[in-house]
Amino acid sequence: MRRDVFQAIADPVRRDIIELLAIEPLTVNAVAEKFDISRPAISKHLKILDECGIIHINQKGRERYCQIQPKNLVPAFLWIEQYRNLWEDRLDNFENYLMELQTKNKKNG
Repeated sequence: MRRDVFQAIADPVRRDIIELLAIEPLTVNAVAEKFDISRPAISKHLKILDECGIIHINQKGRERYCQIQPKNLVPAFLWIEQYRNLWEDRLDNFENYLMELQTKNKKNG
């Protein structure tokens, strides 16, 4: 199965792993210690992130280090960015609508 960046970021645990690895490379064990789920479950998430090219896992002696590959997140960023203005406009309109309702309620109350 061919995996892509969107599959990688679809799961909240994988997003949390990406966030951790954005700070610093960590061993598989260090990543697993940060979560309340099983080590095999974390290994599966790391495997998916690796298959998607979001992280790279290097073997150094007995340890496996996970390092983020931020350039491979660019397609998701670009896709999301194209909708940012649309959502900002809609949220601004919604906020204005709520302000109008609040003003009307104060006048009528």
